[in-house]
Amino acid sequence: MQLKALFLAAATVATIIAVPALLSSRVVAGDLNKPIPAPISDPFSRDATETAVLAGGCFWGQQGLFEHVKGVTRVVAGYSGGTRETANYDAVGNQRSNHAEAVEITFDPNQVSFGQLLQIYFSVAHDPTQFNRQGPDRGASYRSEIFAASPAQLKTAKAYIAQLEAAKIFAAPIVTRTGPLKGFYWAESEHQDYLVKNPNASYIRANDLPKIEALKRVWPQFWRETPVLLARS
Repeated sequence: MQLKALFLAAATVATIIAVPALLSSRVVAGDLNKPIPAPISDPFSRDATETAVLAGGCFWGQQGLFEHVKGVTRVVAGYSGGTRETANYDAVGNQRSNHAEAVEITFDPNQVSFGQLLQIYFSVAHDPTQFNRQGPDRGASYRSEIFAASPAQLKTAKAYIAQLEAAKIFAAPIVTRTGPLKGFYWAESEHQDYLVKNPNASYIRANDLPKIEALKRVWPQFWRETPVLLARS
């Protein structure tokens, strides 16, 4: 049984949190205390609304974090990368699909740009140097991947990764994949707004609440105190 399923069943598994290294001037993988440069290329969108689909580990934390970002109007936990037939928690979690756990972020580009969402994504939402894992979760379903909803998003994502790599922002190579969005499928209802419904679960407290605190501390200009919950959108 996958580790996260154990938390769903009992929420009693103890998790050891590694203390991030703070001795380097560069951002160290897992360090949630430093901002990173904004994308040099971040084209302005005239659309009233856009969507972005990002994968970076467990969708509980990703949804909970981006619900606190100003300009975001809805965040859905779901699956992307595979087919509709395998878009379910059992198949995805047991690595029987090509899906990654992902979030679909609907946002107002006049308040927050796609590039700014990527700035948050690469700095405090997850560790882009971990290959097919995030924290205690292992497997390709927890991979780092940007599913671009448009050619402009794909170009921006690729350019930003190249920018961060050239600047040697991280101590290890970025392993984030990029590609066009082919489909996004909503996760089961029990996974929507899971963080808000279960803030005292040991998994959430160890792995996800620190990311939300980092968002508030590192990016106060993007912080919104009251999250935009899926149930209210």
